[in-house]
Amino acid sequence: MKSAAPLTLFVLVSLRAAHSAPVPELTLQDEHLAENYLKRFFNLTEEAGPVSRRGLSPIVKKLSEMQRFFGLHITGSLDNDTVALMKKPRCGVPDGKIARYSTFGGDLKWKKNSLTYRIENYTPDMSRSEVDSSIEKALQVWAKVTPLRFSRIHSGTADIMISFGRYSHGDYYPFDGPDGTLAHAFAPSSGIGGDAHFDDDESFTSRSNSGYVLFMVAAHEFGHSLGLSHSDDPGALMYPTYTYRNPDTFVLPRDDVVGIQALYGRNTESFPGTAESLPPPPVTPDACDSTMVLDAVTTLRGEMFFFKDSFVWRSTPQSSRPQQSLISRMWPSAPSSLDAAYESRLSDRVYFFKGRRVWAFAGYTPVQGFPKRLTSFGLPRWVKRIDAALFDVETRKTLFFISDYYFSFDENTQKVDNGHPKRVGETFPGLTDKVTAAFQYRGFTYVYSGPYMHEYSLSSGRLFRVLRNSYFLRCVQS
Repeated sequence: MKSAAPLTLFVLVSLRAAHSAPVPELTLQDEHLAENYLKRFFNLTEEAGPVSRRGLSPIVKKLSEMQRFFGLHITGSLDNDTVALMKKPRCGVPDGKIARYSTFGGDLKWKKNSLTYRIENYTPDMSRSEVDSSIEKALQVWAKVTPLRFSRIHSGTADIMISFGRYSHGDYYPFDGPDGTLAHAFAPSSGIGGDAHFDDDESFTSRSNSGYVLFMVAAHEFGHSLGLSHSDDPGALMYPTYTYRNPDTFVLPRDDVVGIQALYGRNTESFPGTAESLPPPPVTPDACDSTMVLDAVTTLRGEMFFFKDSFVWRSTPQSSRPQQSLISRMWPSAPSSLDAAYESRLSDRVYFFKGRRVWAFAGYTPVQGFPKRLTSFGLPRWVKRIDAALFDVETRKTLFFISDYYFSFDENTQKVDNGHPKRVGETFPGLTDKVTAAFQYRGFTYVYSGPYMHEYSLSSGRLFRVLRNSYFLRCVQS
C-alpha cells in the first residue's frame, strides 16, 4: 500500500462555540486545540529553538499566518474569534498559501480527459440510488466546465476508487469515529492517487442540512482528486471549511471554474447542462468594488455586518480588515440572501428579511417561532418585501423602508405608528433613489442608496454628508 498522504480531510468540531457569544476566557483545551490546528494546517513544528530576529515565536508567526488567510484580525495571539474558526468543520489540507484558486503544483494532474470511477461499497445512511446519484452529480460539477469525462465501472481498478470505511480502512490514515474526519482523498497519480474515502461513522444525506450532504463533500473531494488545492475565496467550493449548500441549485463558483480550467482547459462540447446552457458561475463580491450595492447592513452587539448576495462581511472595532463569509456559515438557518436586516436594542435580536418572511436570531442562535410573516410587524398585507430597516435608539422605533415610503413600527405595542407610511423625502432630505440599506452608529443614521451612503441626524432632520459605501466597509488589498 502506498503511503501518500491524503490531500483532504473534512474535520468536524462542535459549532456551538462558533455560534454563540464569545467566551470570557480561553481554556487550556483551547490552547491545545490551537497548537494542534497550527501543526496540522500551517506547518507549526515542534522545534524549540531561539525566537526569530524580530522576537516572534513560531506560534505567534503561525497564528498571524492563519489569521491573515481567513481574514481575521491579525494579532498573533489566540482570541475567541480565532478559536471559533478553528472549531468549524473544515478540510485537512494545509492552508499556508494565501491565494484564490490554487493547485498542488508539480505534475499533479491527470494526463488524460477520460477518467473512470468505481463505487466499491455504500453507506447505510442513504439508498444505493441516492449515493450513485450524489457521486455522479459531484463529478459532473467538474465535467460541465472542462473536457473531463467520467465513466463508471463496476469491477477492476478505476482512476478514482470511492469507498466508505471506518477507523483503519487500509490506507494508513484511519478515520476517528463520529464527528471527526468526514472524508479524505488523494491527488492525481497512479495507485491510490485520485481515490476518495468517506467515514462511515458520519451521517450522510442527499440534501438535508441535518447531516452532511454527500454531494457537497464529494464535489470538494473530487476537486482535490483532480489536482486543485484550497482557495481563500470564502465562496469557493475549494474553501477549507465545509458548509451546507442546496444540491438542487448549486452552481460551481467562478473561482473554482478558473482553477480547474487552468489545469484542463474549457469545455468546448455542447450537451445538456454545459456551455451556453449553464448559468453564470457565482462571483464572490469584492469590498473594493466601488460600484457594489449592498443588500443590507446591520449592527450586532457592537459589530457591523454588511450583506451582499449570499455573503456577509463582519467588521469588528478591533480590526480594519472585515472578515468575509457565507451567510449560511454564520447563520445556517437564515435565507441564502437578504432583502434587509436590523438589530433591535429592545429584544437583543437581529432580524433578517427575505420576501414576505422574517427570521430572528439571538446573536447567532435562531429564535423559536420564526420565520414569521411580515404582517407580524404590523405591516399591511400588500407589502411583499422591504428594502431596508433600522432601529432608532432615540425613539425606540423601527423604520421599514419600502420603495419611496417608510413605516414606523413600535415594538412595544406591535403596531405601526399613526400617519404611516410617509414619504422617505419628508424625513430624509436629499434621498432621490430607492433606499437599499440602513443602520445607526454612534448617534448618526446612515441610509444607503445605491453605492452611496447618506449621514443624517434623525432628531434634527439634517443631512451631514454623502459618503461612499467603503466608509465603513473597508477595502483591504491582500
